[in-house]
Amino acid sequence: MNTEQHEQYEYARRRIKQKKRLYYHFVLFLIGSLFLFLIEKFFDIQPFEGWYLWAVTIWFFLFILHFIKVYITDRFMNKEWEREQIERLMAKQEQRIKQLEQKIEKETKFKNKEI
Repeated sequence: MNTEQHEQYEYARRRIKQKKRLYYHFVLFLIGSLFLFLIEKFFDIQPFEGWYLWAVTIWFFLFILHFIKVYITDRFMNKEWEREQIERLMAKQEQRIKQLEQKIEKETKFKNKEI
C-alpha cells in the first residue's frame, strides 16, 4: 500500500469512526431524553419547573453541534484542504525568507560601501 492509499484509508477510517460516534450520540440522546421524561413524569422529581425541557434542549443543541462538525466542517476541511493550507503557508514563509535575505544582502552591501 503506497502512501496516498494509506492516507485515503486512514481518512476513511477516521470518517467512519466520527459517524459511528455521531450515531451513538443520537441513540444516547433519544434514550437519555426518554429517561429524563420518565423521571419527571413518574418519579415526580422537579428541581424547577421545566427542567426536563431545558436539559433535552441543551442536549439537542450539543447534538446539532456534533452533527455540524461531522457532516459539514470535517467534510470540507479534510486532508486535501489541510495540504493546501500547509503549502500556502510554506510558500508565504519562503517568500518572507527571501525578502529577509535580500534585506540582509542590501544592508551588507551598504556597510561594505561605508568601509
